[in-house]
Amino acid sequence: MKTTSDARILVTGATGTNGTELVKLFAAQGIPVRAMVRDSKRAKEIALPTVEIVEGNFDTPETLKAALEGTERVFLLSNSSENAENQQLSFVRAAQKSGVAHIVKLSQLGAEANSPNRFLRYHAAVEAALRSSGMAYTFLRPNLFMQGLLNFRSTISSQNAFYAAAGEGQVSVVDIRDIADVAFAALTEPNHEGKTYDLTGPQALTHTEMAQQLSQAIGRTIAFVNVPPQAMQESLLKVGFPLWQAEGLLEEYAEWSQDKAAQVTPHIKEVTGKEPRDFATFARDYASEFK
Repeated sequence: MKTTSDARILVTGATGTNGTELVKLFAAQGIPVRAMVRDSKRAKEIALPTVEIVEGNFDTPETLKAALEGTERVFLLSNSSENAENQQLSFVRAAQKSGVAHIVKLSQLGAEANSPNRFLRYHAAVEAALRSSGMAYTFLRPNLFMQGLLNFRSTISSQNAFYAAAGEGQVSVVDIRDIADVAFAALTEPNHEGKTYDLTGPQALTHTEMAQQLSQAIGRTIAFVNVPPQAMQESLLKVGFPLWQAEGLLEEYAEWSQDKAAQVTPHIKEVTGKEPRDFATFARDYASEFK
């Protein structure tokens, strides 16, 4: 386990897709960072010279004390689960007690208390708690991750197709590498306190258009096949998704299929000074993952 005594920034969910990308940014810049993980033995990818790995569990508040000790700023992210809202609310309370000054929360585009989408409701509840906490906050609200397409690798590889209840709805999908760039800026630069950033890619695409661009990148024809919501739910359950999360994903796809996540925002460029990556770039960079 690599450790450093200088870390004043904590990244939770550090072995997940977004957390790993962010921790690697800190390491590349030589900036000390603390990474909270449930099991340090599974954190080999982020066991880097300037990364302090500390074990902590959202479900066990007493384990958060060591992770938060001496921490000034936090990137708050936890797994999407039925317990996520309570886990993050508990973390916010622990951060208050520990004297954390600023929390950058990974939320979601469209987070609202009255949303029909359970994910958006729980993000809104945690945002509300942070607003009233007395700590500074920054909310990052990304749209659907481009890297979410990696969840379809199995059928893309074996059937040259992927299946979802998306219809021809357009979604301004965003690359997690751009999300990490914004998070890094919010944690290391001034003037991001109290801000909400809606993070999208540079264009809204249908799943059919994504399939076309993926086909060009990997050199074979990939098809998107629209399926009824019930069929998609059955498929999600078969591959191990918990019922709560599968139902939540269907709520999201119902929104996406109606163009309710098609807006394109300038926030990534405003924060980082760089244009967000387009889907064609993602497809080229990750082509080997689909072969």
